[in-house]
Amino acid sequence: MNTSSFLTDSAPAQPRERALVLGGGGSTGNAWLIGVLAGLASGGLDVTDADLVVGTSAGATAAVQITSAPLAELFELTVAPVPQQPPGAVAPGPRPAATGQAEHLERLRSLIGSAEDAADMRRRIGAAALESDATSDASALDRRRATVAARLPSQDWPDRRILITAVDPHTGDGVVLDRDSGIELADAVTASTSNGFGVPPHRIGDRRFIDGGYRRNENADLAAGYARVLVLSPLGGRTLHPMEWGMQLAAQVDELRAGGCLVETILPDQASVAAFGGNMMDLAARPASARAGFEQGRALAGALAPFWR
Repeated sequence: MNTSSFLTDSAPAQPRERALVLGGGGSTGNAWLIGVLAGLASGGLDVTDADLVVGTSAGATAAVQITSAPLAELFELTVAPVPQQPPGAVAPGPRPAATGQAEHLERLRSLIGSAEDAADMRRRIGAAALESDATSDASALDRRRATVAARLPSQDWPDRRILITAVDPHTGDGVVLDRDSGIELADAVTASTSNGFGVPPHRIGDRRFIDGGYRRNENADLAAGYARVLVLSPLGGRTLHPMEWGMQLAAQVDELRAGGCLVETILPDQASVAAFGGNMMDLAARPASARAGFEQGRALAGALAPFWR
């Protein structure tokens, strides 16, 4: 898979024992990730000490959060009641979140159906996203970056090995960003969470970036070479793509294991899926999603401890 990268070749050698991969999955997926990790820690297994953390889309936000602030604090913030709008108030944005998500999925399915392969699909999505970029409001883009920045405990890259994924809409190539990329942290996370439709491509200088999930939703293959890899997938490893494209989590896991990695995955259990509801962008579902993730993580901690340690 063609992946361009801003990673430098001069970085000192880092331990390559344990990698934590956090996939995309919207607002509720982000809450679930925080919940699972907090639950694991509550059960005696803190996996945030990984030598590498890979974050994609909602997982990019979570990757920065868990490496910049205590898990317990993040969890308490996530399960706090979501402020309700006054009666009659109109939510910001051009359309309700559920409607926007449905339209996005419909258009995405159409682009996937017309593509010859994954690379062609990314180029088609990139071209469609650039159409929205041409008419996007610069002030709205600035406000979105500010919103993303406000979700991060710090505006500085953590002193940890973190990879944040995005896609170049002009070429369809995957892009991997890290602290040596020369890009501010808030820009990297905003790029990884820009789906290109309801949210236009993110602009960084003369370049444009869209959601890293178009490369692969989990991007677990970026952990190749690490002895143990733990993957959390809010979307349950599902994919909209033809299986022969190899975009699904199962294919990524097979690749890692073929390279000698030990791999474990955590997918939402029944209670977590119920907490998500029908719209993974629903802010109101975040507290329940985090709590469900916490219970799931705490229940799994004992079984996963021998693998991680």
